Amino acid sequence: MLLKAPAEPIPIQEISIHHKNIKLFIKREDLIHPQISGNKYWKLFYNINNYLDENPENPYLITFGGAFSNHIAAVSAAGNLSGVPTLGMIRGEELENKWRDNPTLLFAKRNGMNLKFVTREEYRHKEKLTEFLQNGFPEALIIPEGGTNEEAVEGIKMMLNDQTKDFDYLCTAVGTGGTVAGIAKFCEDNQKVIGFKVVDDASLENKILELTSGRNFNLIDSYFGGYGKIKDENIRFINDFKQKYGIPLEPVYTGKMMQKVFELIDEDYFPENSRILCFHTGGLQGIEGANLLLEKQNRNLII
Repeated sequence: MLLKAPAEPIPIQEISIHHKNIKLFIKREDLIHPQISGNKYWKLFYNINNYLDENPENPYLITFGGAFSNHIAAVSAAGNLSGVPTLGMIRGEELENKWRDNPTLLFAKRNGMNLKFVTREEYRHKEKLTEFLQNGFPEALIIPEGGTNEEAVEGIKMMLNDQTKDFDYLCTAVGTGGTVAGIAKFCEDNQKVIGFKVVDDASLENKILELTSGRNFNLIDSYFGGYGKIKDENIRFINDFKQKYGIPLEPVYTGKMMQKVFELIDEDYFPENSRILCFHTGGLQGIEGANLLLEKQNRNLII
């Protein structure tokens, strides 16, 4: 079964604020599919569909990710949906005997994904690892970490439609750069794109420029302590946001983006009468894993 575009438009919800007539909205890409969430759906859309259109004799999906990777979860679900075996190369050999205690890896296993645990040193050399895997599985589709490649960027185009054309600013969290590259590549000429970096990676801008010719994007640091790090202020914001607007956020990507957007609004970063659209890129599966870690630290949980 191939991935399909949703029959109904993805809803856009207004976030009621009162600041210089600024209008803030969020596009609920997290609602696109119960298991393949948000931008991951669109990153995989052409990768998997184009691959299966070639009718490989022994199809196989291979990808990379960490312990709580949204991408690993999404690829496992897409493989299960499409009837294609999957292999996840997981960072951290210490997880080999602990994966049953990890909700993301357990989910991937239940979707039929084989898990191969590698050392962090091996994982850092993914080019060499990819070459080894391609030689071992010549018919496999090897999808990079985070799903970012040219086909992923083409898929992100599907996040833009007639409903998104009237906004002045388009905002997304940035991990590997594919989503912001796709939005920048296919948005309207007059729109400004802001990528909220949740990872401290000085090479990100150049990676994005390799995927899009446009320089109509700006990157803003939104680490809040580092990639995957969760501060108490992040938990407070996420919980307050859900209580006030009824929209769940996860703590690694969209939660940090929305918190930074609110800070920028308070700092008058956006001109008066701006219309801002933020993309909810899903990943809510990560909340369970985050709460397990927070519970061990005797900290407040994400509701």
